[in-house]
Amino acid sequence: MKPGLRPDESMGITEVRTWVIFYLLSFVVLLVAIFITTQNDSQLWISLMLIIVVVGVNFFMLFSELKRYQARKAFMHRMSKFDDAGTDTDSSGHRW
Repeated sequence: MKPGLRPDESMGITEVRTWVIFYLLSFVVLLVAIFITTQNDSQLWISLMLIIVVVGVNFFMLFSELKRYQARKAFMHRMSKFDDAGTDTDSSGHRW
């Protein structure tokens, strides 16, 4: 974890590797789609399908990652709240 970052703001090295591999594969698929498009073999539907699949999977992965991040943030927020009714405090309000 990098200094200055909270645990919920840092990304593990395994997650970074997964995203790099995912986007490299997406890039290769888009290059194949461009190659198929430049060929005049009337296979334009294949390249269009590849582009739609890559863009759809990217949006799905982004949406699921944002949803997972929000769930983790809400969980950390719930865990960080203190239950004032269950804590022992003295007359000055300090916990002991």
